Amino acid sequence: MKLGWLLPAVWALGSAQAVAQAGADVDGRPSDPGDIIVTATRRSETLASVPLAISVVGGETLARSGVVDLRQLIQLSPSLLVSSTQSEAAAAQARIRGIGTVGDNPGLESSVALFIDGVYRSRTGMGLSELGAIDRIEVLRGPQGTLFGRNASAGLIHVITAKPQSTTGGMAEFGYGNHHQYRGQIGLTGPVTDRLAYRIDGVWTRRDGFIRDTVSGRDVNGRNRWLARGQLLFQPDDALSIRIIGDYARRNEECCAAVYLPARDVRPSPGGGISFAPSTILGIERALGAHIDDDDPFARKTALTPGLGYPSRTRDWGLSGEIGYRFGAATLTAITAYRDWRYRRGQDADFNDLDLIRRDDDGGNSQRFRTFTQEMRLQGKALHGHLDFLLGGYYAHERLGLRDNLGYGADYQRFADCLIASGLAGQIGVPGLVSPGGTGCISTETAGALAGNPALPPQLRQTVALLAGLAPGVPAGGYGAIAAALGLPGSGFAGRREEDRYSQRSDSFAVFTHDVIALTDRLSLTLGARYTHERKTLDATLTDDNELCRAIAGSPFSGFALPACGALPSVPGGSLSGRTHRRETQWSGNAVLSYRPTSRLMVYLSYARGYKAGGFDLDRSNLPRLAGGAGPVAPTATLVDLAFAPEKVQAYEAGLKYSRPGIDLNVALFRELFRNFQLNAFNGLSFDVVNIQSCSAALAPGSACPSGKRRSGVRSQGMEVEALLRPTRLVTVNFGLTYADARYRRNLVDADGRPLSPALFQLPGRRLSSAPAWTATGGAGWTPALGRGGLSGLLYADIRYQGRMNSGSDLDLEKVQGGVATVNARLGVHGRADRWALELWAQNLFDANYLQVAFDSPLQGQGSIRATRATGMVSTGVFNAFLADPRTFGVTLRTLF
Repeated sequence: MKLGWLLPAVWALGSAQAVAQAGADVDGRPSDPGDIIVTATRRSETLASVPLAISVVGGETLARSGVVDLRQLIQLSPSLLVSSTQSEAAAAQARIRGIGTVGDNPGLESSVALFIDGVYRSRTGMGLSELGAIDRIEVLRGPQGTLFGRNASAGLIHVITAKPQSTTGGMAEFGYGNHHQYRGQIGLTGPVTDRLAYRIDGVWTRRDGFIRDTVSGRDVNGRNRWLARGQLLFQPDDALSIRIIGDYARRNEECCAAVYLPARDVRPSPGGGISFAPSTILGIERALGAHIDDDDPFARKTALTPGLGYPSRTRDWGLSGEIGYRFGAATLTAITAYRDWRYRRGQDADFNDLDLIRRDDDGGNSQRFRTFTQEMRLQGKALHGHLDFLLGGYYAHERLGLRDNLGYGADYQRFADCLIASGLAGQIGVPGLVSPGGTGCISTETAGALAGNPALPPQLRQTVALLAGLAPGVPAGGYGAIAAALGLPGSGFAGRREEDRYSQRSDSFAVFTHDVIALTDRLSLTLGARYTHERKTLDATLTDDNELCRAIAGSPFSGFALPACGALPSVPGGSLSGRTHRRETQWSGNAVLSYRPTSRLMVYLSYARGYKAGGFDLDRSNLPRLAGGAGPVAPTATLVDLAFAPEKVQAYEAGLKYSRPGIDLNVALFRELFRNFQLNAFNGLSFDVVNIQSCSAALAPGSACPSGKRRSGVRSQGMEVEALLRPTRLVTVNFGLTYADARYRRNLVDADGRPLSPALFQLPGRRLSSAPAWTATGGAGWTPALGRGGLSGLLYADIRYQGRMNSGSDLDLEKVQGGVATVNARLGVHGRADRWALELWAQNLFDANYLQVAFDSPLQGQGSIRATRATGMVSTGVFNAFLADPRTFGVTLRTLF
């Protein structure tokens, strides 16, 4: 999609994505009507006076756009991208300026931190639930650590819920849409006494899924969730304020199924070119009985193994208290919170109706986070108002529990037999050797002829005979024959599984300061600093019963370790347990120089150093392996091998902010350099967590980079423009444009300076995954009067365009998503003073089809177009994708009382 036609349209639309408050004292003066008030710096300020790149989206705009969770927020914030993969509850990723963390591994925190009412949420997926009544959402771009309790390397999202009010009121709404979507919301607020107010909010939503299982006929990827939140606000006098918040949420859904992308083998051609052939892998799977539709992924069809699916159950609750006490020129704020988040799931992990690999929903697949946080801030003014200071302290204690029971299904051994048979047929050059109905997936007639062919090497003839079940005294074929040859007759893969248990304790302590020094009436210097101490302790017990995999390693059959041992690498002796820990101390901070040449215009320059803690990769697949990295875990492996280093960033920014009645304009230029970037890449077998650096010197193949030559491995640079226009009291127009060139540097190495895995050969010099270069948002809202009866109308639309991007973490060409535009719209009639409203709405109005994330199909082939071009080998890789939502539309009735 070309951008040229879109920009004028965006200017014409825009979105009213700011909250305006009039009459309050802000920045030491009464605010003007239409001023956008934020608390991102922990001070009540106008957006135009904050020397920081920040987007603000008000509750009214969120409702008009239909935003009910963080993933939908991207429609209103061009520098933000939030997507979900194998689980909306536990596998979400948020990116700002193209930088973020793939969320499928709970051992990694996000580069983009999430806060709700000042309380840190450990992972992005905890925000992909109903948000309830919202006052506003603030998105801070760039490294953070001197304003909020928890530090973040790429930015943060702060959700601020609606507070209790001292006057009695309430709202109720009910909506119905296509896909049998129901949504109800209610809110009540008012005084308990003249000093105590309450608020109660509840949300319930349910809808059918967007993916049809062609085996059972049911729809999956649906919604069934609810949230309840209660608040008390106690204000005995002007100095003291106490706010207590308790919330409880549940989800009981079946998510997330994936579809197949069109599949084909990639073969080298003479002269360095490539050609395509029908997919070997899909041919094998279909011959074994699979029903796979790869012609059109947007037909939204999948085929699930009978008895399996994607059950997903989440329970999330928490309690927080915020106390603010003002004495003299200073205010002391304390936020204490405890949160308990549980998640349990099952998964048909091969994404088709063959029973290849599975996670059983028997309680053995679950995650739990229990987090206690305490934040203290003292802020005020000194030196006759020339110093606006903030001093803070933060403590977090988190317990993470993870259980995983990934196992082989009943069809896996037949499938694996066919894979090695296909490989053997390719080696010999006899395609007719493969026969899915034959012993070991091999044609007995063809195998017999080959086994007796003296032109073939004796070892090859013996291998063909063994795998075809023709060897004396070996009735089985394929891996069954290998098992018999190794003295394990009858041993196989069906029903074998790994049972892994991880328990991680994390303690974080930090002190921070953020101080604004007024050098003159027009010139200010902001200095921030943070000291962070992190300690993580990991206890783990890894067990499995994959005896055949262990026997293959080190035997003459070690070349058959892949695929047999690829996804479920057996640990030595079937059990590995232990404890390890890591400790970190880091300084971070920022400096900002801001200048006001006029009362309407501010310019600023800033430097920031950010940090995100290291940790442990909670996936056994990343332990050192035998058999060329495809076999079982090496005997020398320990839990220390799961550690990864902290992510650090240096960020530079120059900005301009202009404000006058009816116009707000914000422009920022940025450059961010990430060292030890924490990449979580899926390779079709496992999630590999690796730190990314680069070497300033050219590297010889296989050589390491000296410590003095290592530098940042990821760079993001570009510009952002946001404009808010209020041409009349009834019309608001907004526009946002982001250019973010987020890419890997060349000569990439890991944290120790060693070359990266060959599987990541496509990274150097290319843009990060899910990082479009160009993104534009915009929209408009118009609320005209309808006659003299107090009625008013609502006409609202917003649009988001994001450019071409690669949606896969390893950057295979097959995972590219082209540029796409999505439009939301709302048309309504409101009663006098908005006492009631009837609204028609649509999201993704023009039904744009696009991928959220594409990935290698687990255990189903290997390689890609670029792999064939680079190596000259045949690539048989097959790919799946998680799709974005299709068009939804419906009607909502709302009333205030």
